[in-house]
Amino acid sequence: MKNRYLNRSAISDILALTESLGLLLKTRLWLQILIGMITGIGLGLLISPRGMAVVSNHTAELIAGWVALPGYVFLALIQMIMVALIFSSIVLGIASCGTGDQLRRLGIRIVPYFLLTTTIAVGLGIVLTEWFKPGAYISQMMVGDFSMEAVPQAVNGVSLNLQENPVDRHLSVPRSLVNLIPANPLRSALDGSMLQIVVFSIFFGVALLSIQSTRARPFWDIAISLQEVAMKIVSWAMMIAPLAVFGLLTEITAKLGFDAIVGMGGYVGTVMLGLLCLLLFYLALVYAIARIPPLALLSHIRELQLLAFSTSSSAAVMPLSIETATKRLGVTESTANFVIPIGATINMDGTAIYQVIAAVFLAQVYGIDLSVPALLLLSATTIGASIGAPSTPGVGIVVLATILGGIGVPVSGIALLIGVDRILDMSRTLVNVTGDITACLVLDRLLANKHEINHNST
Repeated sequence: MKNRYLNRSAISDILALTESLGLLLKTRLWLQILIGMITGIGLGLLISPRGMAVVSNHTAELIAGWVALPGYVFLALIQMIMVALIFSSIVLGIASCGTGDQLRRLGIRIVPYFLLTTTIAVGLGIVLTEWFKPGAYISQMMVGDFSMEAVPQAVNGVSLNLQENPVDRHLSVPRSLVNLIPANPLRSALDGSMLQIVVFSIFFGVALLSIQSTRARPFWDIAISLQEVAMKIVSWAMMIAPLAVFGLLTEITAKLGFDAIVGMGGYVGTVMLGLLCLLLFYLALVYAIARIPPLALLSHIRELQLLAFSTSSSAAVMPLSIETATKRLGVTESTANFVIPIGATINMDGTAIYQVIAAVFLAQVYGIDLSVPALLLLSATTIGASIGAPSTPGVGIVVLATILGGIGVPVSGIALLIGVDRILDMSRTLVNVTGDITACLVLDRLLANKHEINHNST
């Protein structure tokens, strides 16, 4: 009885949170984003020194910088309220479960599910890379053209730790597990340590669920207000999403052109094929468990996928993920608010398959024969590294740097991947958010079936 009041009011309170995004779906946001993508790529090729080069290099950089301004404003607005949104969403998702038993059933299923799908992604990546051997198409002379000067020493403020001893890193694993519990949550928020924020939010939500409803209700109201404010800011950001997509893709295409992609065609093709297979696996899983046809699911999540592809950040589209899951796919509010924020932090199947393909590809380039034990070590390392990877653009390179040392591949090989990483980052983010939606649908349906069985047995 102590949390029945929270449970009764959960649906009515949370339903009010995402109304501001409904108008965006009605105005065909997906079509606006698609137009922004096409025109952005077109303008980028038009001004790119590696494209048509209708303007000078300096003018191209100037145009790309100003056109990309709405994109960086969009990302800054999302990052500004991301901590508040993740915290409030997880707390509300846990507290709205109503009982500890329901929360336990959800938690017991979510962790094995994420580990299982990540393991499948890693295994698929190894099979595809060993089969096609894209590294065999890269000559040693081409490898020599790249140097460590091309490798950024940090991405989004996160050090690559290129000189770190792999043994020291392995010995620090127990300490890293302890460090998942933030000694200072405010410091974690300032540092952008999203996994620590998730852990703190889970503890906070469970504690809120465990106390008397009369004492829990004031903070429940605060969490509701905090999420409403965050969602309002997100709705403002979403208004400029098409412009943001246009600007970001213009800048990317102007800097890279398509030369880099063509030169690394075998590697890019293998990653894309792996991501496509993973996407098909999601569609089949949803159809088998939730009975939603693949084309119908893709129709419902197209806005989400296009925005994720354009921003390269599953965290940036988390509010739209919640909106899509609850409003368009019928997932319960408690499941969506619990699964999606956690999934945006630890459910990185697209990132995992990219990392393992990149690692095996570089091993092939350098002529390193990976034995079965080495592949098993690579799989375990990739699964662990992908969990908790920051869901922001470019961090895949950082995570990859921590994997290569463990299998004896020179970290300098990352320089070979820099030119095509952005387009692959965008593609794997699309798969990551599709995986979050799939997790919501699968777990929501499993919990519903379990509830029906228990109800019938009584």
